[in-house]
Amino acid sequence: MSDPRIIKVDLDEATILRRNADIEQERRVAIFDLIEDNFFKPLRDMGDSYAGPYHLSISVADGRLILDIRRSDDSPHEMLILSLGRFRRVVKDYFAICDSYYQAIRKASSAEIETIDMARRGVHNEAAELLMERLEGKVEVDFATARRLFTLICVLHIKS
Repeated sequence: MSDPRIIKVDLDEATILRRNADIEQERRVAIFDLIEDNFFKPLRDMGDSYAGPYHLSISVADGRLILDIRRSDDSPHEMLILSLGRFRRVVKDYFAICDSYYQAIRKASSAEIETIDMARRGVHNEAAELLMERLEGKVEVDFATARRLFTLICVLHIKS
């Protein structure tokens, strides 16, 4: 029986060095939304026809994104290691616009907040498309899943 979805997500907590209420809220919402509704289908045939559901552990090490994909019983399925080089600019842009957004919601007009939020969504969408491109041939995900995974990747990039 096929069940191509993520049922559990773990982040490498050791790499999350800065925590504040905004970051924690983004992390909680992204994980909750991801678990509630996602499409995640590893494409490599592992020889036993396992087709989900999956546990996913996400970490960043040495400029690489590590996706440790496990079966529902937590046994290994496969590990993907992707270079994060192509994500540097979009992560930097996303952080910059998020900082502007969080500052704006405290003191800007609703029109200014809406403009910044539209730009933030645009960068987030661009990043989701890039993630889908990087996963092509390895894991099939839908757009909403890619957006949520990008949010979690960003949480792992916060260093100071």
